[in-house]
Amino acid sequence: MKKVFLWWLIAGSKGGENRARIILELHRSPYNANKLAQKLSLDYKTIRHHIDVLEENNLVKSTGEAYGALYFLSDEMEKGFDIFLEIWEEFKE
Repeated sequence: MKKVFLWWLIAGSKGGENRARIILELHRSPYNANKLAQKLSLDYKTIRHHIDVLEENNLVKSTGEAYGALYFLSDEMEKGFDIFLEIWEEFKE
């Protein structure tokens, strides 16, 4: 996992904070989009947008279909989770 890429995705682009919050939640447990929306107090469509961005960039994967799909961190994201946490800590400051 490239640190520069994660910096851009989390700290350098609009919506990065929401994407980081999704990554943190999915690290704890898999969720479907509706449960993530409830957990993070975000609109369902907002969650879907960020999940799509994360999936397109191979940070999140899903199982199941449509509305009931469960989302997990990809193997690549799991391996790079420590790098993500470093970025998140700096971003929060």
